[in-house]
Amino acid sequence: MPHLTSTEIAGRIEDLYGAGLADLEAHAEAQPPGMLSALLGMHGALALAERSILFHQDRLARFIHSDRYVSSYEVSHLLDASRRLAEAVAVRDVQAMSAAAVLQSLAPAPVPRPEPALSPPPPAPPLPAQGPAYSR
Repeated sequence: MPHLTSTEIAGRIEDLYGAGLADLEAHAEAQPPGMLSALLGMHGALALAERSILFHQDRLARFIHSDRYVSSYEVSHLLDASRRLAEAVAVRDVQAMSAAAVLQSLAPAPVPRPEPALSPPPPAPPLPAQGPAYSR
């Protein structure tokens, strides 16, 4: 199964339900919990994980800048950022796979092809003409 981003998941949710994400979120809030609210929750968790990945990547890049010395005090921060990045990647992967699997199972079923029309039965032979009855 391919890795999908939150943007791709949002597009698939919109395609499935035929409305924009903001409209779907408003609709889901007014309804009892169901599949739509579950999908929107997975999308929200996926988007949060992607933002977290970007944040921690940037944080790590600042720590390991080639011209910069990493002090012993910063090593613990470097390790913490690495751990948090790994956690965000794991959450993103799980949420993306789960949302994609659910969306794939909810895809509209293909329209069945109509069976070829059977040729009409041959016409019945004509009935013999009714003439006057002969008496004896």
